[in-house]
Amino acid sequence: MSSLLWSPDADRVQSSAVANFAAYLVEKGEANWQGDFHQLWQWSVQHPERFWDHFWDWQGLIGDKGDVILAQPDQMTGGQFYPQGKLNYAENLLKDADDQPAIIAWREDGERREFSRQQLYQQVMAMAGWLTAQGVAKGDRVAAYTPNVPEAVIMLLASATIGAVFSSCSTDFGLNGVIDRFGQIAPKVLMVVDGYHYNGKVIDRRETNQHLRASLASVEATLVIPFLDKAYSPLSGETLFDDALSHAVPVEGFVPTGFNDPLYILYSSGTTGAPKCIVHGVGGSLIQHVKEHRLHSDHGPGDKVFYFTTCGWMMWNWLVSALAVKATIVLYEGNPFYPGPERLWRMAADEQLDSFGTSAKFIDATRKSGYRPADDADLKSLKRICSTGSPLTEDGFAFVYDAIKSDLHLASISGGTDLVSCFVLGAPTLPVYKGEIQTRGLGMAVEIWDEEGSPITGQQGELVCTKPFPSMPIGFWNDPDGAKYRTAYFEHFPGMWRHGDWATLTERGGIIIHGRSDATLNPGGVRIGTAEIYRQVEAFDEIVEALVVGQNIIQDGQQDMRVILFVRLAKGVRLDEQLKASLSQSIREGATPRHMPYAIIAVLDIPRTRSGKITELAVRDVIHGKPVKNTEALANPEALDYFRNLEQLK
Repeated sequence: MSSLLWSPDADRVQSSAVANFAAYLVEKGEANWQGDFHQLWQWSVQHPERFWDHFWDWQGLIGDKGDVILAQPDQMTGGQFYPQGKLNYAENLLKDADDQPAIIAWREDGERREFSRQQLYQQVMAMAGWLTAQGVAKGDRVAAYTPNVPEAVIMLLASATIGAVFSSCSTDFGLNGVIDRFGQIAPKVLMVVDGYHYNGKVIDRRETNQHLRASLASVEATLVIPFLDKAYSPLSGETLFDDALSHAVPVEGFVPTGFNDPLYILYSSGTTGAPKCIVHGVGGSLIQHVKEHRLHSDHGPGDKVFYFTTCGWMMWNWLVSALAVKATIVLYEGNPFYPGPERLWRMAADEQLDSFGTSAKFIDATRKSGYRPADDADLKSLKRICSTGSPLTEDGFAFVYDAIKSDLHLASISGGTDLVSCFVLGAPTLPVYKGEIQTRGLGMAVEIWDEEGSPITGQQGELVCTKPFPSMPIGFWNDPDGAKYRTAYFEHFPGMWRHGDWATLTERGGIIIHGRSDATLNPGGVRIGTAEIYRQVEAFDEIVEALVVGQNIIQDGQQDMRVILFVRLAKGVRLDEQLKASLSQSIREGATPRHMPYAIIAVLDIPRTRSGKITELAVRDVIHGKPVKNTEALANPEALDYFRNLEQLK
């Protein structure tokens, strides 16, 4: 049983947004949960119409709900929230435009910028005017190939103001990776940057931009952010971002959009083929994000909320939505470890952040660097840390409370681009147990099923969602009959959303993620998750990073699988027999003998997606001699070469 790491005190519970919302529900004649979050969750999934409708009113979202809260509530693929609803995403984020800070933006090179809510509102309305002058109208696509800078936020909100559809790629994508994405959606306007800084280096994107414009025949206007060169001279067909703002006639209002009209297009990682273009709706994204910010993260007016992300990861979209709860969003562009592991923690101290969001890999890298933020940075204002991208190890949980801060809410969260939000995440009124995600999302009917489709507790199985939720995609782009969409989520368990996570629901209502279900191992016919192996191996200081795959073999005339462990070693470390034996013993004792690897192999690098996730499936294809369909989706595709034709696997 996982050990208790932290519990909120009574004052924190009573002052939370959850307690306020629960009291509101009592006023409206609903049951009194007396602070029991899991009971509140149970009610929210039993009565989704009442939960979401009460939440809309309590939060004060701006819009017209229409007469129907949830159409076809018993059908995942037909269920739709507020089918007659009208609202505008940008209006809900920009309301009450005052002098309070809306955006604080840091860059690796030391530049810091700040925008008040009033300044943000003015620039959004001006940019919406410029877009309108370019002929952009409701439903047209606006694409941004930019770093994590305020201009990207302004363009998202300007697009939403007039009902256009926004899509972004981070600048670490190469030309083909961007074309793979934007080429499918035919944007009318393209926003680019002349280059950016990373790890102390200058990365020039001017030539890439020219090729990109030439490859996107749909683009009628190009906007340039002079990130590197303030004196950048625009080419033919280009307009500088600030020039567009200064010459535009601002729009005077927000275009009403349907609750289920498209807001933005996000992309799957694309490691198994062309990336899927996932279309998310205006109202579903808004109400889901606001629920997570308010009830699961306790974000509110004046809070400073930071998440380390690029514009190519759904956590950027999630972060922007914190503006709807009148929080200040903090952006960082660059290498989070440049010039050292202290960079983001010192920023957190300087800005007096309330929330610090990052990846599990970043927390583990900080731990292995030997740097202890609590010894260097004044984090007295920090109330919560969010971690996602991969399961946070038990050592990672312990490190946060030992080396960062002993009194804060650590929320390990998990969801994805598919729902632009979370299925399982934190709750500010619940205790934190080592290695365990606290709860399922309110209004999200999440269960763990066995292979026969029966709910299970205390056992590993498939994470599913059994009822509609607002932030389900409104579809895939260029999928008119919805066939690709249904195949992606609803085939394995007909009519139910199978997310692809291999997980356990604990007796106390928490969740443990064991890895992706398509990457689970099956030695001897028993399915096991890769996360159990990572938890043991990555606790070793000698190991920087690990990757586990299953190799298919014929054993005694029968198809079987053997576990292969790849490790990237710390500087100066050799993978000798003693280290192999120590790793194997830790896996045997900390997991089970079935988790024991057949081979442990050192590699110089491990391939990962551009959002930083290791890609087990690509390595599995390589060791089986299969082609990797889309290496453009990888941040370091050259790393795949280390896995080809290995003698140890023959």
